[in-house]
Amino acid sequence: MLICLLVAASPLAAEPLVIGAEDDWAPYCALDKQSGQPLGLAPELVKAVFATEKLEIAFRPLPFARCMHDAKSGKVVGCFNATITEENRNQYYWHKTPMFEEDLAIFALASEPNRDLQLSSLEGRKVGITLGYTYPTDFMDNTKITRFEAKSDAQILEMLVRGRVDYILMNGMPGYLQIQQRQLTGKVIKVGKISTDGFWLAFSRTHPQGKAMSKQFEEGLLKIKNNGTYELLIRDFEAKLGLR
Repeated sequence: MLICLLVAASPLAAEPLVIGAEDDWAPYCALDKQSGQPLGLAPELVKAVFATEKLEIAFRPLPFARCMHDAKSGKVVGCFNATITEENRNQYYWHKTPMFEEDLAIFALASEPNRDLQLSSLEGRKVGITLGYTYPTDFMDNTKITRFEAKSDAQILEMLVRGRVDYILMNGMPGYLQIQQRQLTGKVIKVGKISTDGFWLAFSRTHPQGKAMSKQFEEGLLKIKNNGTYELLIRDFEAKLGLR
């Protein structure tokens, strides 16, 4: 996943507010190395939300785990793209409405005979996951599942191809993009899903502006949903991916 930092000038603060965002999670948020800016649906949504609140913003890339850590410690105002789990629910301020939703999918080699797998299907099996990402509590706490961690989605794909794990967990659209980029289309397939999750901008509980900005972000997000901006951004995102 990629992480993007956001600087927002607020009338309440003399210094710009810095927001961390994932910088290695194409197509939702990925760093463009030429411009140094993040690309994808998530930064476009964040920019649109803060524009409605008349807040000037700028992005700076960070790794996801570092981003969430810095938000938790108050070094940044918040971090995206985060899911809510029982572990982190009380560690951040969360706006009520998620920015978007995505499946947490189960992928396997095409030789896997089973389909429509779910959480219980992973018991007794080896499952690859990405270090630093957030996964559902019932998956992480299930002692019947053997989990193997790697530093990126690309690495857990390699683990699957080499037969080191039976399944891997990736979010749907980013997973398909990874498969396509590594010329594994038809060799690695989706065989089920764990859940459909919302993704949020997690605001810091220790930063002095965290609580206020979480409320302001919710207000702005509802505005772009109501005025048609949100739908336009989603349609443009899907069109660029060839989904429309």
